[in-house]
Amino acid sequence: MTVLKTSLRNFLAHKGRMALSAVAVLLSVAFVSGTLVFTDTMNATFDKLFASTASDVTVSPKAASADDENPQNGRPETLPASLVEQVRKVEGVKDAQGSVVSTSVTVVDARNKNVGPTGGAPTIALNWTPNELRSVEIASGHEPRGPTEVVVDGATADKHGLKLGDELRTIAVTGDFTAKIAGIVDFKVTNPGATLVYFDTATAQRELLGKESLFTQVTVDAKPGVTDDALKKDIAGALGGGYKLQTAAEAADAGREDVAGFLDVMKYAMLGFAGIAFLVGIFLIVNTFSMLVAQRTREIGLMRAIGSSRKQVNRSVLVEALLLGLVGSVAGVAAGVGLAVGLMKLMSAMGMELSTRDLTVAWTTPAVGLALGIVVTVLAAYIPARRAGKVSPMAALRDAGTPADARAGRVRGVLGLVLTAAGAAALVAAARAAEAGPGSLWLGLGVVLSLLGFIVVGPLLAGGVVRALGVVVLRIFGPVGRMAERNALRNPRRTGATAAALMIGLALVAGLSVVGSSMVASATEELDRSVGADFIVQSGTGQPIVPQAQAAVAKAPGLDHVTAYKWVDAKVTDPRGKVTTADLAATDPTYVKDLRRETTAGTLTEAYGEGAMSVGSDYAAEHGVKVGDVLTLAFKGGDTAKLKVAAITADTGQVDKGAMYTSIATVARHLPADRMPNSLLVLASAKDGQETQAYQALKDALAPYPQYKVSNQADYKEELQNQVGQLLNIVYGLLALAIVVAVLGVVNTLALSVVERTREIGLMRAIGLSRRQLRRMIRLESVVIALFGALLGLGLGMGWGTAAQKLLALEGLGVLEIPWPTIVTVFVGSAFVGLFAALVPAFRAGRMNVLNAIASE
Repeated sequence: MTVLKTSLRNFLAHKGRMALSAVAVLLSVAFVSGTLVFTDTMNATFDKLFASTASDVTVSPKAASADDENPQNGRPETLPASLVEQVRKVEGVKDAQGSVVSTSVTVVDARNKNVGPTGGAPTIALNWTPNELRSVEIASGHEPRGPTEVVVDGATADKHGLKLGDELRTIAVTGDFTAKIAGIVDFKVTNPGATLVYFDTATAQRELLGKESLFTQVTVDAKPGVTDDALKKDIAGALGGGYKLQTAAEAADAGREDVAGFLDVMKYAMLGFAGIAFLVGIFLIVNTFSMLVAQRTREIGLMRAIGSSRKQVNRSVLVEALLLGLVGSVAGVAAGVGLAVGLMKLMSAMGMELSTRDLTVAWTTPAVGLALGIVVTVLAAYIPARRAGKVSPMAALRDAGTPADARAGRVRGVLGLVLTAAGAAALVAAARAAEAGPGSLWLGLGVVLSLLGFIVVGPLLAGGVVRALGVVVLRIFGPVGRMAERNALRNPRRTGATAAALMIGLALVAGLSVVGSSMVASATEELDRSVGADFIVQSGTGQPIVPQAQAAVAKAPGLDHVTAYKWVDAKVTDPRGKVTTADLAATDPTYVKDLRRETTAGTLTEAYGEGAMSVGSDYAAEHGVKVGDVLTLAFKGGDTAKLKVAAITADTGQVDKGAMYTSIATVARHLPADRMPNSLLVLASAKDGQETQAYQALKDALAPYPQYKVSNQADYKEELQNQVGQLLNIVYGLLALAIVVAVLGVVNTLALSVVERTREIGLMRAIGLSRRQLRRMIRLESVVIALFGALLGLGLGMGWGTAAQKLLALEGLGVLEIPWPTIVTVFVGSAFVGLFAALVPAFRAGRMNVLNAIASE
């Protein structure tokens, strides 16, 4: 009980000094808790949506899968309409409805603006049935009653300013058709961003599927007392094995699996950044307790002199850490809920609608947040607590400050050098790896070991690096600069730990910057080297190009030729009988002009001859295939073909790596017309001297189809750079959390250092140091610590990025580019970070009363 009272008294006595450490715990726990609340809420949102839309049993085509939701030919797998009556006759069936669902559509308003979502959710066109009233309700107007009427969801109407009577044009693979808005519906549960348009059944069948005798699903409701499993069994017995049947629970599970990958990636990425913030926070907590222990050496010595044991002193410090972790974690859990709400608002702004009504805070979230925050804080305080327990009773008779352990310093130095050397060796092994798999393991090991090595060896490096920085940065400020340098060197362990917190965040920034810049430079070089086409036409969402848009491209004036590029599903059997899934690209023969592919054997133009194809060099080596061999291809939805290998392309670079080529005409002989995939992209080249006119002509031709974009090579490179830049900006934004915690560490170190040097500051002020000079000294000390951390972090990050790029070169990204503007900007920005961190400690130091400071102990 005495230990607890002492700890509580000390905690409250130093609550100001603990505040910044508590903020570090708060931020880290908030990121973890916010991530868990956000992902739990998204899961709950989708669960409610799937539960409200799923019928007791759903009958689908046997071949239907998740990939068929956006099929390459624009037509989903279908069922005969006669199946609906057949299902209705099954015992236990209350009702059965035929459904038409297609995501291969684009809907535009009267201004030719795409009203579909931009955040990755689909535009869904479907027929109106009574089943829709389970999940939506008509807010205004009425259901669609004919081919000229359409119903839209309320969120889409609000976002795009649509109202009853407005005309919408739907672009489908079967052609374009228009209808006026007859009704607007609101969801009873949250709609996560999809745009929904409803048509009457006959219109949906005719315009989306091409025939009025087809459906994509049959939804079945059970009679009271009949279970879903029993109904599924009865329907299966009546229909036979040619269909896929799912109960409501199975359909909901399948829906969850479709979104699980996206949610898991987001969840674990955010938790990874939270882990980085925790790691940085550890240094802040260690520094805080180390300095508090050093400042209370005489107090601890007196406690030991009057009978406190080492264990009691140790426990006292750990209890303080426990209190710090508890306070920071409780606040962090609460802040995490707020962060989750903020993320939901951000996702809504990006197009994925999430309602705070579905906010889900499971009991595991505060449990994990509290446990993690408290455990990390107590572990971080363990070493300072042990150091406190070693204070002897005689320390009460000496000046404050714990004696340095020379032996521990030597052991630390040797361990740091060993870890750094091992990390460097692992990074070199990664850079020289012959295969990506083993190389990735070496890279991960190298990153971890080199980071640990720099953390451990940081105090040893502080002396030399800070002196070098002092010559460049501090000496110009005269005696004040020299005092700032000596203050930074006074306790190398503290300086190293403070700088290490900033080093971690900046190392990751530098490493990712090198990788991102190298990716862009490599892709740009490959485009210059291999792409011969002047223009690329494609959808930003990967949606295939509808035939009417492709026809418009072909009619554009000023073009020398147009090349269609289709991706075909097929199974390939090699001469040894081994079956694999083919990466088969069906193109026009002019593709050899539009993409310059190197061949290791044969001639690529011959692969476009009748009954011919090409394979990639990796496939040829793995399967023992050579020019002249015959491969058997089983086309999905078509028949089987035997094609002769006429060329082997070199699998270098990223564009079409591993692709097999054949002509569109060859594929057309083995696939029915309605199974022929649409083009994923179209390449075009202008006639000599007509590039500008052809570019504008293509844009004009595709103006009615806003889902497609025309890019020349300059546009394409800019888009690539923007995509990588946006991804890096997101990562930098998440890393900012770690950097904020690191800045708090600098602030805390300076604040505690000012308290520690109270008497010294008073003496300096007494012999003539002005307030302005004092504040400048503290600011310069902060700047040099920040620059020290930045120098270590940027150097370490560039090493990581270089090793990663050498590994990526195995996948075709062979250009190493160091983004010097970014590196220099971050380094200079670190000086401003140091200035900012020193504002409050410098201000408080300048306001000290000189006599009181001299009299302090």
